[in-house]
This record gives sequence, structure tokens and C-alpha cells, in this order.
Amino acid sequence: MEQKKAFIKRVQGVTFVGKTDANHWVTMDGPEKVGGSDAGVRPKELVLLALGGCTGMDVESILRKKRTNLAGMELNVTADTAEAYPHEYTKIHVEFVFYGDDLQAKDVERAIELSQTKYCGVTKMLEKAVKIESSYKILPAADA
Repeated sequence: MEQKKAFIKRVQGVTFVGKTDANHWVTMDGPEKVGGSDAGVRPKELVLLALGGCTGMDVESILRKKRTNLAGMELNVTADTAEAYPHEYTKIHVEFVFYGDDLQAKDVERAIELSQTKYCGVTKMLEKAVKIESSYKILPAADA
């Protein structure tokens, strides 16, 4: 079993920096009203970025292996939050926007399915606690 590590250090107030085994620093911060500097992403927002990055990397890799003509890709990740504290996510939607000419819907759908059911560890962890939905659209390469 491989063990992963994260190191987090308080800078000031609720401003923190952290790094993982990859040794890349991330700044996390809160708004000024709670003692932050509003100088970094919120920790809960990192969850959405992690989900989008994880599934996006999977889908791109799968489509590349299928030798599709993918000119670009964007992901729009939105989350509904509970009204009461701790305002956890109650539903997350991932919209994939693909740019390319001659992209086949069946290839895109299969890549998304494989990511969500087999490859994306972030999806697998989060789906135990929150409903995750997805959709996609394919646009011409010229729109990328």
C-alpha cells in the first residue's frame, strides 16, 4: 500500500499553504471577515478543482488513445451546498465541453464513463458522500 502525504502550514490568520508529495505549493485562504487575506482558493473549492482535474485528465488520456481529433476541452464544475453548516456539497455537476471536428459522441460518452466508473479516484471518493452528475457538449474546433 502506497502512502501519500500532505504538509500544511499556517501563514497568518486563516491563510495556509500546503504541499503534497509532488512538492507543489498551494495557497488556501478565507475572506477577510474570518481572518483571511482573500489571497487563495478555499479548501472546499479545491475539492471541485480536484474532481475536474482528475476526470479531465482521464478523459483526455482515453480520447488520445482512441486517436480522436480533440482540439480542446473545458470542464465546468458546479456544486449545490447544504444551507446549514458545514455547508457541505449535496450535488456536483460536471459539464464537459469538447472542441473538435469529427468527435464521435460514443467515444466521448465512453471516455466519461470509464473515468467515472474506473479511473478517477476523486470521483470514487466523493460519490460515497455526494451525488455526482455529468453532461457534455461537442463544439467545432474553431470555437476552442
